[in-house]
Amino acid sequence: MNLVESLEKSLQRNEKIPALRPGDTVRVHQRIVEGDRERIQVFQGTVIRLRKGGANSSFTVRRIASNNIGVERTYLLHSPRIDKVEVTRHAKVRRAQLYYFRNLRGKSARLKEDLSVSIKAKAAASALAATANAARQAERTAQAEAASTSTEQLGAE
Repeated sequence: MNLVESLEKSLQRNEKIPALRPGDTVRVHQRIVEGDRERIQVFQGTVIRLRKGGANSSFTVRRIASNNIGVERTYLLHSPRIDKVEVTRHAKVRRAQLYYFRNLRGKSARLKEDLSVSIKAKAAASALAATANAARQAERTAQAEAASTSTEQLGAE
């Protein structure tokens, strides 16, 4: 195993980025550092591609800025600069890369919303939140028990 492979195995995916698919409309909250100040900048657009490649995994988001100029940004999935990603809607697409989207303007650039995925994603997110809350509660009770046993031992001495 070489150095690159060992680094890729140790690298953790950013937990604040949900499962993404092409056609999703997302709001990416990115931390911007300007001198000694840090701020959050939001970029909202449509995911037009996902690149999978270990540490180099990335996704590209496209939006139409003022004067009908298309702006695309590519973000690394493992980037600590990404504060969070919100998926606002899912769309029905039949391609993995939506490069044809660059040539569309106006009403032809709309994508049909996929309601079935939205319902499934909300259910999965609520189930995930419930398990996370249960795990946190179990951890708190374990810490409380450990603290009470340590104070009892100190009182016994």
